[in-house]
Amino acid sequence: METKGTKPVKRILAFDFGASSGRAMIGTLENNQLNIVEIHRFANEPVTINGRLYWDVLRLFHEIKQGIVIANQKGGFDSIGIDTWGVDYGLLDENDEILSNPSHYRDSRTEGIPEEIFEKFISKDELYKKTGIQSLNINTIFQLYYDAKYRPNRFALAKTFLMIPDLFAFLLTGCKRLEYTIASTTGLLNPVTKTIDNELLDRLGIDKSIFPKIIMPGEAYGNLSKEICDELHCDSVPVFAVATHDTASAVVSVPSDTDDCAYVSCGTWSLLGTLLENPVLTTDSDSVGFTNEGAADGKIRYLRNIMGLWLIQQSRQEYKRRGLDVSFDEMEKQAKNAQPFAAFINPDDVLFSPPGDMPSRVSEFCKRTGQTVPDSMGSVLRCIYESLAFKYRRSIEGMEKITGKKFTKLYMVGGGIKDQLLCQMAANACSIPVIAGPVEATVTGNILIQNMAFGHIKDLMEIRSIVKQGTPIKEYLPQDSDIWNEQYDRFLKFN
Repeated sequence: METKGTKPVKRILAFDFGASSGRAMIGTLENNQLNIVEIHRFANEPVTINGRLYWDVLRLFHEIKQGIVIANQKGGFDSIGIDTWGVDYGLLDENDEILSNPSHYRDSRTEGIPEEIFEKFISKDELYKKTGIQSLNINTIFQLYYDAKYRPNRFALAKTFLMIPDLFAFLLTGCKRLEYTIASTTGLLNPVTKTIDNELLDRLGIDKSIFPKIIMPGEAYGNLSKEICDELHCDSVPVFAVATHDTASAVVSVPSDTDDCAYVSCGTWSLLGTLLENPVLTTDSDSVGFTNEGAADGKIRYLRNIMGLWLIQQSRQEYKRRGLDVSFDEMEKQAKNAQPFAAFINPDDVLFSPPGDMPSRVSEFCKRTGQTVPDSMGSVLRCIYESLAFKYRRSIEGMEKITGKKFTKLYMVGGGIKDQLLCQMAANACSIPVIAGPVEATVTGNILIQNMAFGHIKDLMEIRSIVKQGTPIKEYLPQDSDIWNEQYDRFLKFN
């Protein structure tokens, strides 16, 4: 641990898990300047077994331990924080052993499950009024109901329910807790009381005793267990509950002076939203596809889930299968040079949700809707980019209508902002400036919340100030607004 004067500089270890990879990062904050160094990177590849898709959670925990070993070799660390994707979970038996590898949210087992629940137990409208969560097949509530009903023998053995970051924290500390921001993605949390809705669980026939206590970002799960410390030859430091949902950590890093801003956490998903004091649980809010998830300070991340760069990532995978090993930079160049506004898709159409041949699906959507069918890599990718940019605009307009706010800038954070074409198109489509940065938004939020837990940062506004002063930010101004405005009406026909 370094020191400056009498104030210690904490060495913060952050684990950041995305849908395809994970990283261990060491962060230090000195004189309000944040320094982040990646020390370990690893793949996060789902595994298909007998037609079912799973996360390889034991391999991922091995990688966490490797990250701890490397961090210890590189000067040690004072605390650990973990963030991951939402909705997925693990189940422990009475001996605290994991019952199976957690299912992947893209597994097909929940097809038809929302409709079954709406018909037998609770209407879609009532569920939204209870939880404020947009109904998607991937939601925890639908996955858990499936497990309870269609895997009853195994589910009967479940004594503890843990979301993925909470599961990793348990394996490190032996402490069972649910962190608020990740719990808010389940569709089981009352967003007003910030507690699991026991009445809803009773309706679904799910044992409420399996849910541990909910803790808030900045609280500690506990310290590293003696077993872990002995195995890895490290000190017993605290494992903090950061904003463990990766989007919640990313939103912490939005470099705005106010909560009244529109943001996109941009990556595999595009999470577009704003921050509110209270949830919006109206039918109108549900109808425009918005969801109420927890923010790091207990507020509400009012946002919409948009398919995002999943469409580009899966397109690249398909082109590689076809023998075209193109980089993301080359794909961006091809899209930029293709004919503009030839065709549009609805990025959130269920057609695009599963992994697979995305270019063919784009062509299928265009053919089905009577549009020009993209016939080259560039035209497919341009169609995706323009459609995503217009989807941002439509979502902002819906958010303005529901909240009564007027958004004059769009803040884009996360790894997706490396895609400069998407950032510029977002500015063009929305007719407002786009403020892009930081790229490492999620891990930045993770590290700075741990610093706040140590008392080195006062609140989230100070975190934003640190990000704004010390992070490269790029502004994109709208271009060709008249043309984009004309084409927006065409886009709406398919969305």
